[in-house]
Amino acid sequence: MTTATQTPSKSAHPALNRPNKVAVGTVVWLGSELMFFAGLFAMYFTLRASRPDIWAENVVFLEVPLATFNTIVLVLSSVTCQFGVFKAEQLKPRRTGSLLNVKEWGMVEWFLLTFVMGAFFVSMQVYEYATLVSEGVTIASSAYGSAFYITTGFHALHVTAGLVAFLFIIGRAYVAKRYGHYEATSAVVVSYYWHFVDVVWLALFGVVYFLR
Repeated sequence: MTTATQTPSKSAHPALNRPNKVAVGTVVWLGSELMFFAGLFAMYFTLRASRPDIWAENVVFLEVPLATFNTIVLVLSSVTCQFGVFKAEQLKPRRTGSLLNVKEWGMVEWFLLTFVMGAFFVSMQVYEYATLVSEGVTIASSAYGSAFYITTGFHALHVTAGLVAFLFIIGRAYVAKRYGHYEATSAVVVSYYWHFVDVVWLALFGVVYFLR
């Protein structure tokens, strides 16, 4: 009597879902960026602890209401960015309806809105720099000026780099003949970076503008 050979069930050996190499590499890189900003925070606290008198003299020039509004804009840009990611994951690069119909927006429209909000944030920061310089607070005027401009300036550079990345992703969406998972992954990776700079700014905002 011949015993029938049984074929192993596929469910007994499920396929492993390997993590995306690009996403993993981005997370590792952001870890190094976190250490970079940790060094900037350490510098800020060290200078502040050594010269509290200079901090007391200069913090009065900070535009807290303006910085608060600017922070809200940046935080909301993370929300719009994530909406863009949702559309990218749905492989919907561009809107399918009227521009006024937000529900039909694609990744491009949400990322463009995020770009505008990020550009507004940088513009307002430049405006604040100009105001502080007019009050005599420069990078060379004191330890406070050095700490303020170096910490916030490096963050502004990171935001600017994020804006360039958004333009690259938007341009790719128009150039690609077929919008697939490769293009969607790029959008997701850029969102990781954008959320990262937003979180860093929240910490920086609390330290610079409210910690006395």
